Amino acid sequence: MIVEVPDGRFNAYVARPAAAEAPVVVVLQEIFGVNADLRATCDELAGAGFIAISPDLFWRHAPGLDLNAWTEADWKQALALYESYDIDQGVGDIAATIAAARTIEGSSGKVGVMGFCLGGLLSFLTATRTSVDAAIAYYGGGTDQHLAEADRLSAPLMMHLGEEDEFISKQAQQQIKEALAGRPDVEIYAYPGCAHAFARHTGAHYDAAAADVANRRTRAFFDRHLR
Repeated sequence: MIVEVPDGRFNAYVARPAAAEAPVVVVLQEIFGVNADLRATCDELAGAGFIAISPDLFWRHAPGLDLNAWTEADWKQALALYESYDIDQGVGDIAATIAAARTIEGSSGKVGVMGFCLGGLLSFLTATRTSVDAAIAYYGGGTDQHLAEADRLSAPLMMHLGEEDEFISKQAQQQIKEALAGRPDVEIYAYPGCAHAFARHTGAHYDAAAADVANRRTRAFFDRHLR
């Protein structure tokens, strides 16, 4: 799938369900690109009856980035891209992806977004800045730095946080919970003993049991809000 934006165009991986018509979930990458792990996540969502679309968010500087080895070189390249990434421009790319997803062949018109790490932060910002129908953030790094936007939240939001996340401190997690407390459209789940990226299939800190619980909650959330 090709998504058009004012300054260019970028690719997005698409996984389709068996159903002729289905809601769409836009899946947002970590700092490693639309890699095998992201494609597997899309395929799993398609198996659950959603059209899954994962846009290439680093297309301006590293189109087609696909890091999977978790080597020092991979991390160095990914972190450099992350540090230079324009968050606001990224949300614009996601908004364009959402608009395209509403009219893609087979789309029911309902679109949700979910993301991991960088993609988790972008999911939160997408829920505050766009008309997306539902949003889910897995361990969104840096979310605590954008909580001033919480009052603009316009979509149901679910968050998954590893209690021992080495990149999202316990203080930051508490700030996130306090900023979103009392909102009936927000669900936040903490996973004891889990580190960052506990739901990444191939990650060093993958926790199969916690990931299964989080992913079942995710699918139920999208079933409620997108169908």
